[in-house]
Amino acid sequence: MENEPDHENVEQSLCAKTSEEELNKSFNLEASLSKFSYIDLDKELEFKNDLIDDKEFDIPQVDTPPTLESILNETDDEDESFVLEDPTLLNIDTIDSHSYDTSSVASSDSGDRTNLKRKKKLPDSFSLHGSVMRHSLLKGISAQIVSAADKVDAGLPTAIAVSSLIAVGTSHGLALIFGKDQNQALRLCLGSTSVGGQYGAISALSINNDCSRLLCGFAKGQITMWDLASGKLLRSITDAHPPGTAILHIKFTDDPTLAICNDSGGSVFELTFKRVMGVRTCESRCLFSGSKGEVCCIEPLHSKPELKDHPITQFSLLAMASLTKILVIGLKPSLKVWMTFPYGRMDPSSVPLLAWHFVAVQNYVNPMLAFCRGDVVHFLLVKRDESGAIHVTKQKHLHLYYDLINFTWINSRTVVLLDSVEKLHVIDRQTQEELETVEISEVQLVYNSSHFKSLATGGNVSQALALVGEKACYQSISSYGGQIFYLGTKSVYVMMLRSWRERVDHLLKQDCLTEALALAWSFHEGKAKAVVGLSGDASKRKAIVADRMVEILFHYADRALKKCPDQGKIQVMEQHFQDTVPVIVDYCLLLQRKDLLFSQMYDKLSENSVAKGVFLECLEPYILSDKLVGITPQVMKDLIVHFQDKKLMENVEALIVHMDITSLDIQQVVLMCWENRLYDAMIYVYNRGMNEFISPMEKLFRVIAPPLNAGKTLTDEQVVMGNKLLVYISCCLAGRAYPLGDIPEDLVPLVKNQVFEFLIRLHSAEASPEEEVYPYIRTLLHFDTREFLNVLALTFEDFKNDKQAVEYQQRIVDILLKVMVENSDFTPSQVGCLFTFLARQLAKPDNTLFVNRTLFDQVLEFLCSPDDDSRHSERQQVLLELLQAGGIVQFEESRLIRMAEKAEFYQICEFMYEREHQYDKIIDCYLRDPLREEEVFNYIHNILSIPGHSAEEKQSVWQKAMDHIEELVSLKPCKAAELVATHFSGHIETVIKKLQNQVLLFKFLRSLLDPREGIHINQELLQISPCITEQFIELLCQFNPTQVIETLQVLECYRLEETIQITQKYQLHEVTAYLLEKKGDIHGAFLIMLERLQSKLQEVTHQGENTREDPSLKDVEDTMVETIALCQRNSHNLNQQQREALWFPLLEAMMAPQKLSSSAIPHLHSEALKSLTMQVLNSMAAFIALPSILQRILQDPVYGKGKLGEIQGLILGMLDTFNYEQTLLETTTSLLNQDLHWSLCNLRASVTRGLNPKQDYCSICLQQYKRRQEMADEIIVFSCGHLYHSFCLQNKECTVEFEGRTRWTCYKCSSSNKVGKLSENSSEIKKGRITPSQVKMSPSYHQSKGDPTAKKGTSEPVLDPQQIQAFDQLCRLYRGSSRLALLTELSQNRSSESYRPFSGSQSAPAFNSIFQNENFQLQLIPPPVTED
Repeated sequence: MENEPDHENVEQSLCAKTSEEELNKSFNLEASLSKFSYIDLDKELEFKNDLIDDKEFDIPQVDTPPTLESILNETDDEDESFVLEDPTLLNIDTIDSHSYDTSSVASSDSGDRTNLKRKKKLPDSFSLHGSVMRHSLLKGISAQIVSAADKVDAGLPTAIAVSSLIAVGTSHGLALIFGKDQNQALRLCLGSTSVGGQYGAISALSINNDCSRLLCGFAKGQITMWDLASGKLLRSITDAHPPGTAILHIKFTDDPTLAICNDSGGSVFELTFKRVMGVRTCESRCLFSGSKGEVCCIEPLHSKPELKDHPITQFSLLAMASLTKILVIGLKPSLKVWMTFPYGRMDPSSVPLLAWHFVAVQNYVNPMLAFCRGDVVHFLLVKRDESGAIHVTKQKHLHLYYDLINFTWINSRTVVLLDSVEKLHVIDRQTQEELETVEISEVQLVYNSSHFKSLATGGNVSQALALVGEKACYQSISSYGGQIFYLGTKSVYVMMLRSWRERVDHLLKQDCLTEALALAWSFHEGKAKAVVGLSGDASKRKAIVADRMVEILFHYADRALKKCPDQGKIQVMEQHFQDTVPVIVDYCLLLQRKDLLFSQMYDKLSENSVAKGVFLECLEPYILSDKLVGITPQVMKDLIVHFQDKKLMENVEALIVHMDITSLDIQQVVLMCWENRLYDAMIYVYNRGMNEFISPMEKLFRVIAPPLNAGKTLTDEQVVMGNKLLVYISCCLAGRAYPLGDIPEDLVPLVKNQVFEFLIRLHSAEASPEEEVYPYIRTLLHFDTREFLNVLALTFEDFKNDKQAVEYQQRIVDILLKVMVENSDFTPSQVGCLFTFLARQLAKPDNTLFVNRTLFDQVLEFLCSPDDDSRHSERQQVLLELLQAGGIVQFEESRLIRMAEKAEFYQICEFMYEREHQYDKIIDCYLRDPLREEEVFNYIHNILSIPGHSAEEKQSVWQKAMDHIEELVSLKPCKAAELVATHFSGHIETVIKKLQNQVLLFKFLRSLLDPREGIHINQELLQISPCITEQFIELLCQFNPTQVIETLQVLECYRLEETIQITQKYQLHEVTAYLLEKKGDIHGAFLIMLERLQSKLQEVTHQGENTREDPSLKDVEDTMVETIALCQRNSHNLNQQQREALWFPLLEAMMAPQKLSSSAIPHLHSEALKSLTMQVLNSMAAFIALPSILQRILQDPVYGKGKLGEIQGLILGMLDTFNYEQTLLETTTSLLNQDLHWSLCNLRASVTRGLNPKQDYCSICLQQYKRRQEMADEIIVFSCGHLYHSFCLQNKECTVEFEGRTRWTCYKCSSSNKVGKLSENSSEIKKGRITPSQVKMSPSYHQSKGDPTAKKGTSEPVLDPQQIQAFDQLCRLYRGSSRLALLTELSQNRSSESYRPFSGSQSAPAFNSIFQNENFQLQLIPPPVTED
């Protein structure tokens, strides 16, 4: 924000005022400044729009206000926040206030203080509001304060009070009284340094309303009263309050005989001044005792003379702020408390602030109290009702992003806030907008910390009060008559609002002309904030501001021309004027000063050609939005010429149609428009300039008619012209002006008649002998038949049934028929459009047209002509439109159907059959129409399923579909299957019989039975017999044998024996093996797979011997893998002997080729076979014991005789695998054992740890736990730290049944979940809300706090739920599989004989182990180090 650091010179430079004028402005006219604040009040009453929002809520009314005694007797400790006496708000510290839906003052603002602070600052508002505040140094007073300190040892300034005089208190007990004139002369020096030595520093000052008395409060507690006229000491008061405490505040009330003082003990006293028999006395009465809560801020309500009769003044209201709450009390007619208000949570070092001001709300002026502690300002509106009671209404509060140390009203709408880093914020109260920020650290503000700490009397104050005093500056800031005075250590500054002119001039002096205009406009519109110096009614204020704005605009224009760069690129000059000229245009138009804009401003800017061009371009958006009418002819002409020169002809056209061109040369403009193809503008000029509507049509016809008549294709430009012509004719016939607006009402009938007469002319004006009749209608029909007929249809809609209109309609229809029917140039589509148009007109109830019916028959012949096969779909579509438009009444239906069938117009046939409800015939229409044949399925489904059709109609459609089922299946098998499943489910065998083609039958059954085809069919409802499924499987074996196994896996109802016979018939060995396995014949399936493997191995061996090619082992490997998978799947359910019967023949088969002479087998081949054999060995090791495998190998006659070299690699590989697994097992077991030991140690430590209660009182009755020593009442402590009497818990029904045992539940932890009625007890126990493990203490154990003999409840051998919860938490620390599961798995695998039982389907994974889980991770981490 704008800062003015050099207070010596800055005001002279910015405002061009001498210091005398400055001070004159500051002081001489305080009455006028005071008047401004009341003008402001009048304004608030006058303008209801600016009132406070009515939605601001009221404080709930208290039926019986508490007495002062009851408040004084309340406990007011620093740790507890005071609350209203409302049962719903008890325990406000422990209950989340945001969970209560109440408008109570206490709950609405309590809550976490950090959540209320706004982290982001408000945007810089200087450009929006200018400099709102003027602050200046009072040089005379400042110099004399410094001089007094040097010359008479007055000491440093400590306090200031301002009225029509300025009083400054010093640290050596002197009160210096200065005048508020230009000289700022020292009027009086009250007191002496000797008295100052006895009383201490002046800590507070107050001047009464008529500026006749001064009260001084001292740091050691004394109070003096002075006569400001004579300088005499009137009273010296030493016994008004307890000795040894400093005076923090002393305040006169509106009653000159009544004052209030507040001391550093936190007490508040009422001082009553009396004069009896010439003797002046002072009586003191305690209003608030510091022993019950320390008050650190007081503020009596002062009313100006203008408001002395206000009904609220009779109560003599006083606001007091203690460290925890606000009180508003009435001193008259008797002492009464009207309101208490707690702060809620806040920073204990923040300063409580109070400030009253009268504001206008809803047409009434009432006092408003602003109070704040920290960063939220609350506003309370105080008003008196008819019964005489006072009501307090809470207004919208103000959230800030800084902590306040001072709050001052400068008028009823504007407040000035001082934050803790000595930055001033000027805020508009109603919008809460920050108007300005001013840094005032240069003031070196005086703080009252020493008095709050009462250092002069030995520092005997509470720690809380001393903490608040760190930032207390109550006595350093004083406001009077719209001015705020700030007391520094060596100076006094004054702040006040600038007048509106001064704010504008301030921006002008800084060369911020755009901002100055924006600010002035906000004054003009009444939207500015903190306005001073504008009075009178709205029109008068606007006139004053408008005059000033005009002056600024002239200055702005001169400056723009003056600062234009003379040299350089033209773009730089253009940019300069584009930044400045639009501002001038905008504000001239906003001020409605076109006279100024087009005369003086235009003349001034025309001096520079670039500025003139920018000016003319600025007018364009205003003209196009019709906001600027009445442009002078000269400017209009210059505007058109400028855009012409810049080749922006589209812009010229857009401008012309928005301007009043009667003042221009019409012929010249028309010529320009025609040359530049600005057809819209040309039509507009003819219409508006000459009331001529036909000439533009003739001009456009001359361009588009010749190429159309010659049969040529139109250019893009000619198409645009034709479209414009159609729209123009449509507008004329509808009474609308082209391109926008309306034709004058008196001209509408004339224009319509002219256009009709023009259209139906037999020949054009300059016709050649070859021209055909009715050229205009013919041209429009050739150009766009459909759109032209639409234009006519719209026109016929608007016609009234008068004789002339009927004649025009019939005449045009006759001409249309004559032109189109007697002419072969038009396409079927164009002819069809005409007859569709005619059918629509004839179908109207009020139709007056006549058309010969034989013409419709001719059109039917023309469209259904079998000689012409071209444009088939177009002719069909045209005829369909004609019938749908109502033309069907013009035809004989049987003849129409015959001709449509002959012409293959199947959509026409469908339309006719639909009318006659012959739905079965429509199926033929679909099947014969290649474009729509696939839609037949949806049609049949809709007819059969949608209600509304009769049973006979549905039966006929059903039968027709059944007759054509083979055709439907060949069309789309999946759709046909879906249709059969939905509507023919009981006749599937009939459908199958009708399908003679085996390929079609296969496709149909696959769609019907295979769920992978994507058809949603409920197989259970379908109830297909197994023989149909087996028929499908046989077809599948024929046509797609590779897919048989995959299909069998998803099929459901088939018989195994029959299916095995089918697969054996087609020699599909793999499928047979799969079916045998599914049947349970594992050995039979294995033999088939083994036979296949052996045959493949023989082929490989045979190929290897007889050919040089390297045979691929892929087939062998695939077959072997399938065989291994078969063995693995079934080994779990077999005994040892049965397993060996599977695995050993497989091993034998794989080793057999290797036993043959190795010389015949290539080396590469033997290595591959060895790796495959090793794969078999690794797989069987999981099921066959290692010794059995070795024994079988060694028993083999080949290897038994010493040929172990062949299998040495296999055996060594098996031993390596064994060693690896043994090492892994031992390592894992060791790690898990250590891990388990550490976990159990921690578990034991957690369940044996003592419970530490958070407080020493019951959380329900809030009384100390040892209150019931005489009763056998147990104390229950939960692991969450809450403590209760068992009796209190029983009353709250905090017990729950869990596994047949009664458990206690913590009342506070479970109270927020009461809605669930404890329905989830088991989950809550796991989460710790229900904590059954408590410490129970009987009264005999708690003679003293923290007695070590307090025993735990008896424990049982089993883990209770809390221990289970702790154990679960430990388990959750380790992600991955359970340790127990790992150990079990590993231990089971160590034995060769014990195997896990296998359960599941045949296709389940072979080894269902946690180690095979894809998510399995073995976390090998060292156990945590535990302390001994």
